[in-house]
Order: sequence, then structure tokens, then C-alpha cells
Amino acid sequence: MLRSTLACLLAGLLATPALPADLPVRKVVLYKHGIGFFERAGRVPAAEAARLEFKASEMNDVLKSLTIEERGGGRVSNVRYDSSEPLENKLREYPFALGGPQSLASILDQLKGARLDLRFGADRLEGTILSARVSPPNDRQPEKQELILLLDSGDLRTIDLLAASAIRFPDARLQTQFKDYLAALSQARSRDKRGVTIESSGTGVRDLLADYVIPTPAWKSSYRLILDSSAEPMMEGWAIVDNTTGDDWTNVSLALVSGLPVSFISRLYEPRYVSRPEAELPGDRAQRPILHAGVVGGLAGGREEGAQAKAMRAVPMAAAALRPLNQVAQEASAGMAFADLRKDDALDKERDNFASSLAQTATGRDLGDLFEYRIDHPVTIRASESAMLPFLQQRLAGRRLLIFSESNGSQHPLSAVEITNSTGKTLDGGALTVIDAGSYAGESLVETIKAGDKRLVSYAVDLGTRVTTAFDTESNLLRNFRFHRGILTTRSSIKEVKTFTVHNVDARTKTLVVETPVRPDFKLVSPQPAETTANTRRFEVKLAAGATEKFPVTEERVLENAIAVTNLTPDVLYTYVRNPNLNDAARKKLEPLADLKRRLAGTDNEIRLLEKQIQDIFNDQQRLRQNIGSLNSVNGQQQRVQEYATRLASQEVQLTTLRDRQAELQKQKTGLEQQLNTLMETLEI
Repeated sequence: MLRSTLACLLAGLLATPALPADLPVRKVVLYKHGIGFFERAGRVPAAEAARLEFKASEMNDVLKSLTIEERGGGRVSNVRYDSSEPLENKLREYPFALGGPQSLASILDQLKGARLDLRFGADRLEGTILSARVSPPNDRQPEKQELILLLDSGDLRTIDLLAASAIRFPDARLQTQFKDYLAALSQARSRDKRGVTIESSGTGVRDLLADYVIPTPAWKSSYRLILDSSAEPMMEGWAIVDNTTGDDWTNVSLALVSGLPVSFISRLYEPRYVSRPEAELPGDRAQRPILHAGVVGGLAGGREEGAQAKAMRAVPMAAAALRPLNQVAQEASAGMAFADLRKDDALDKERDNFASSLAQTATGRDLGDLFEYRIDHPVTIRASESAMLPFLQQRLAGRRLLIFSESNGSQHPLSAVEITNSTGKTLDGGALTVIDAGSYAGESLVETIKAGDKRLVSYAVDLGTRVTTAFDTESNLLRNFRFHRGILTTRSSIKEVKTFTVHNVDARTKTLVVETPVRPDFKLVSPQPAETTANTRRFEVKLAAGATEKFPVTEERVLENAIAVTNLTPDVLYTYVRNPNLNDAARKKLEPLADLKRRLAGTDNEIRLLEKQIQDIFNDQQRLRQNIGSLNSVNGQQQRVQEYATRLASQEVQLTTLRDRQAELQKQKTGLEQQLNTLMETLEI
């Protein structure tokens, strides 16, 4: 029996077809946004397929980008790959669900009607599951898991599940379902690779090339800026590359791209299930109403491409790289030699021109808005290994500077180097270590620098220089005065002077760059900056050895105010007339306007006084008339009534005089208002 089984097994192995040919990695291009472009190439024997293996997480990008070229007369006829159905869809087919800390009773309760075989030592019990439950613990007994079983005899029996020594399902199909369920859970946690098989119609030996993109760690840049006796510093660039693909990269062509092409994830690997409407025969239930959508544009027959499809088709697969945001204008000033800043006897002669010994670096070329560094020699990086690869070793234009910015919160400026990218290549952003006279001097970060662009790189605090600041403010300075059609517009200013006092303690000359923020409401008066960024202005100050320099920066904020002359009092107008910043011609034009406003205000005051007098007399007359009416009904009060009547007559005469004066003043006011309106319409200052 054993020999027969072994013979069958060997026969089955011999009948197994040959495995598909593997295509080794030949080319790798790594991008900054976590995508790698791979090229696999190899010779495929006659009548054989080629096989590629990927992680499950890589399949979406592979299915989106895979391109295949066959050299040898054949054509690619089919590409097969291991499918991946969502776990919830697989488990939905089973009559039970396992999840979380479930009890045995809760599992069996889902299988009502299933046959169950239980063993209690030497005893055996078989029946059909009716239900199962968990009895909570109490003072007399612990928690129990009970099963109600329908025996073949028709009896119902409650069984303690924890007392059973063995439980099994006689139904082989149900046992298989449990095994398959657990296998699906195990497979979902598995990180096994997914195979992609490429089949061809060719019959002979052929060369096959497959290109695709998959997620990869972003490559990183690391620089060394070496300051030595040369007038130009040496810049070394190293690329840090991680191979996490699971495949060895043996003698591959490696390129590194600086830039950020557009990339996204499209769920192509997982099967997609589309919800379908339920349909029944018309006789089963009433007809549901149908809402037919109106035609928005194009042909109602569906010949025109939809807007969404057009938008998806228009997404570019290769996009522009992000350019540096804070680019500054190049300066024409020449950089000083770094050797001038160190004493000759302090130099280590053997390390004076310190640099790494690099046999080869990389060639660079523009790829549209991207930039590619192609390593000049084949590269080997084993699976789960990383490597440092040099891609630049070249001198570039630069000079030493000090940078002071109040935002740093220190009175000491930073030692820095102004570098101009004269390499002809794009320098990708990354960490930078400064080596000065063969020793570590500090570190910095640099953003991507295009060819010809310039950056300041600060790397240490200069304790030999101190900077203090003082403020002086002048406000309410009249800058401009304008009058047009009754609107008076004035422009005043607030002038702020920030004075930087710089103390150079060291016995050598220095160049200090003072950075001040660009404030939207303020305009720079003096001096002119050496250069300007998006958010700051930069001024250069030459510092003599052991000297103290004062450097004032003057800014001005202009305030504009517009107001109708009708809303101004004469006193306010006279303040403008007497303002020493107002020229004589404007003063002569404004004086008649102020005089008219004064006369009009005086007339208004007199009219208000007359109106008050008239109102007071009118109120007194009302009182007298009430008293006369009361006294007429009383005997012996005729004399008093006569006195009140005499006073009423006198007040009437007075009222007539006041009303005449009121009318005269009102007429005078109307004339003054007409003159004022005419003057405001014609006056231009």
C-alpha cells in the first residue's frame, strides 16, 4: 500500500509542468514620492511562460502600469495573476461566523439542525442541535455552557459542553467548511507573494522585457559641504537607497529622480462587486415608478463620452515636479577664498583639500520638470539591504557669511555659506554636513536647488558677533492732502526705525546678512536690500575687525482717511489750515471753506438759541392762559386777569420780533449753505 501511494505521488510530480521562467531585475528608477520604476528582462525558453512575483500591496500599481515587450517574433497572449477576493465576501458564504472571544455555545447555536457527536469518556452521545446558551455564574455554580440536543429517540437533553471530552460533526461537508473558513482567515493574514504569469503566442526562444511601478521607500539625499583652501567649496552628494522589494538587485542600472510626479492608488487588484437592483415579475407586486433623467448635453443615445470619463482620461500620468518656493535672485558679487579666513599655521597640511575618494559619481539630465541622476556603474543591493551611492562631487561658487534674524531668538548670528548651484545639475533637497579644515563644523538642511539658483546654508552659531536692536517710532506725519467734490482725503504715516548694533569681537573682517520680515502694511524707506525673498528682506553689512557698526532700517506705514466736509467741524478744518505740512496754495483754497463752515456754524447756533427763546415764551403763554381761564370763574380776580392779559400781549410782540429774526437767520443759513455747496463742488486741492 505504501509503495502504491509513493508511486502515485512520484507520478504526479513527474507530470507537473515546468515552472515559468523568472525575469531578473535589470533597471531601477526611484522617485521622491515613494514610487519605483522597474524593468525586468530575461530569456524565456520555447513553449514556456514568464513569471513575476509581487507583494499583495504592490498589485494595484502593477496592474495599473505593467507594460510588456517581447523580442522574438511572438506576441503576449495572456497575463494571469493570483486573484484576491475580499475576506468579508469569502466569509459571507459560510453558515456561521467566527470572530472575537466567542464561546463554544455561541458557535454551536449558529448551527441549529446540524448533527453533533459528543464523547464523555467511554460514553458517546449523538443528536441534532436544537440550541446552545451560556448560563451566567452565580453564588452556587460557575459559568456553564449548555447545549440542548434532540436525540434520535426523540428525547431532548440538556448537556454541559464543558464536560464533553470530544466534539465532532459527523457531516463531512460541515467539517470542510470549518477548515476552509479558518484557512481563509489564515490566508488573509499571510504575506505570501502574488504571482503574475505572462503567456506568449511565440514558440521559440525569446527575450522578454516587463516594466512596471510599485511602492518603494523614497530615496534620500545627504550632502557634505567641504570648506578648504580653494576659493570654491566642494559639494559631495550621496543618495541613500533602500531595497525592500524582496528581490536582489544584481548589477542593475540605477537612476534617482528628483521631483514629484502625480501618483495615486487605484483599486484594481481586489474584485469589485457592483450592487444590482432587485427585479420581480409584474404580477408579484405593484409596479414601482421610474424616474427618467433628462439629457444634460451631447447625444441621448450615449455616443458622447461622459464628463467623468473625460476627466479621468485627462489626468496626466507624468506631472511637474514641485519647484523651490523661496528662490532668490543671483548676486553678481564674487565669493571670497575660504583660505583667507584661517591662519596658515592652523591648517593640517594632509587634510587641507579634504574630500571623499569617489571613483565614479552619476550623470545628470533634465526630464522635463524632473531631474535624473543616473549612477555611472552597475549597482548591486541585496534584498532587505540599503546602500549609500555618490551622485555628485563637484566644486561650486560660494562665500562665507553671517546671518542674523530676530526670529532665531538669539543675539548671535549664524555662520553660513552662500552657495550658488553652478554644477549644472539640480541639487535635490536633503541634510547637509559642513566640513571645515578637515573637521566637523555643523549641519543644515537644504531644499531642492535648481541649476543657477542660490541658497544660504547656516550651520553654526558665531559667538564672536553680537547683535542688539533698538526701535524708534514717529507717527501722525501728514504726507498728503486732497480735496475733491466735498471729500477731504488725508494721508498720514507712521515711521519706524529699527537700528541694529553689531559688535564684531573677532580680529577678522566679516560680512553680515541681516534678515527682516516683509510686513504687508509697511513700505521700506531705506536702505535698499541686497535681495528679497517671499517673506524677508536681506541687507548686507560689512564688519571691520573688532569694530562696532550701527545699521538702521526705516519702514513707513501710510494711513489714508477720507471724510465728507459736511461732517467736519470748523475747528477740525482749521487744524488742517494751520498744519505746517500744507502748502500755501492749498491753505489759501481751504481758508474760505473753513470760514464758510465757521459762519454757517455760528448761524446754526443763533437759530438754535432763537428757537429755545421762542419755545420758552410759548410755554409761558400756555401757563398764563390756563391761569386766566381759572381766575375768570372766581369773583374779585379781575385785576389779576388784567395783568396776565397784559403780559400775554407783551409776549406776542416779543414773539413776532423773534420769528422775524429767525426767518432772517434761516435765509442767511440757506445762502451760506449754497455758497458752501458751490465751493465744495468747484474746490480742488
